[in-house]
Amino acid sequence: MKPVRTHITTALLALCAAGLAGQALADDFLDAAKKKAEAATMPQDHWDGPTSGPRAASPRTIVFVAADMKNGGIVGVSKGVEEAGKAIGWTVRVIDGQGSVSGRTAALNQALAINPAGIVVGGFDTTEQKVAFANAAKSGIPLVGWHAGPKPGPDPSAGLYANVTTTADDVADVAASWAVADSGGKAGVVIFTDSQYAIAVYKARAMEAVIKKCGGCTVLAFEDSPIAESSTRMPQLTSSLLQRFGDKWTYSLAINDLYFDFMGPTLAAAGKKGDGPPKAVSAGDGSEAAYERIRAKRFQAGTVPEPLNMQGWQIVDELNRAFAKQAWSGYVPKVHLVTPGNVGKDGGPKNLFDPDNGYRNEYKKIWGK
Repeated sequence: MKPVRTHITTALLALCAAGLAGQALADDFLDAAKKKAEAATMPQDHWDGPTSGPRAASPRTIVFVAADMKNGGIVGVSKGVEEAGKAIGWTVRVIDGQGSVSGRTAALNQALAINPAGIVVGGFDTTEQKVAFANAAKSGIPLVGWHAGPKPGPDPSAGLYANVTTTADDVADVAASWAVADSGGKAGVVIFTDSQYAIAVYKARAMEAVIKKCGGCTVLAFEDSPIAESSTRMPQLTSSLLQRFGDKWTYSLAINDLYFDFMGPTLAAAGKKGDGPPKAVSAGDGSEAAYERIRAKRFQAGTVPEPLNMQGWQIVDELNRAFAKQAWSGYVPKVHLVTPGNVGKDGGPKNLFDPDNGYRNEYKKIWGK
């Protein structure tokens, strides 16, 4: 009988060892998530962008073609472009694509008819408007995108001189890591995205991958809902998700704050507390409404905002480099996480994320203004 007992003992020891090893890995993952989230909440008060480049080009007209001016992120960037345009001495026109493919096509065609010196693609994918971008390339008009693809920098195949954005992987990692950390590694997550936009799907899948690496976490649902229809879709979708998952739904991760604009009343009617589950965190863009919810602890716990106004200045700087036929600046802003603990810091005119790093003066120095 001794050999049998020996085999049983060995098997039990192996199981215990495997369990301890698995727990150690889980603890390491949770610790890493906490460190990522904590690091992302630190103030951004040091300029780490370009310090040299071409002098300001002569006065000219550029056009900002917005995917949808109901989107707070796009509005914030457009205002930054207008502010920087005034500083450099250019005229900026904004055309609203009104949240539809046909509207964006019409807006781009209108922009091309103006024959501007440059066009900014504000918040929609180059793949959606291949014909219009091909026409811009033929006319020699440089295109600079904001969230016009999943990665920052040039995209010659899409006709983009540069795409201005934070790194989608980092944004997604920080948002999902916060949920992992805050839940103690036990988050039940619903992810919201919009398949009309490649960058939206990319960020959502990246968040999903982080949650799936967390052994005690669960992806309850991956919801594809048009962001432009959030006002009509989200109340019913929220109600449906509550019926499907109940208290298992403890965290919401979305690719934009706009999804959370229309969830609160339904959650409140269901008896959910504003600072309780399901806690909502957005992987962009940091709208004014999102800041208000985070500050009031009303159905949004965090956002990973883009430095919208600063990115507007970067867009103008990239266009200036394009006009001078120089390479793009190579600048990719660092990721930042806003929670109730730091919502009053790094604020701009409406307490949106506006780094106190002197970027306006830095760009003016480059341009000789």
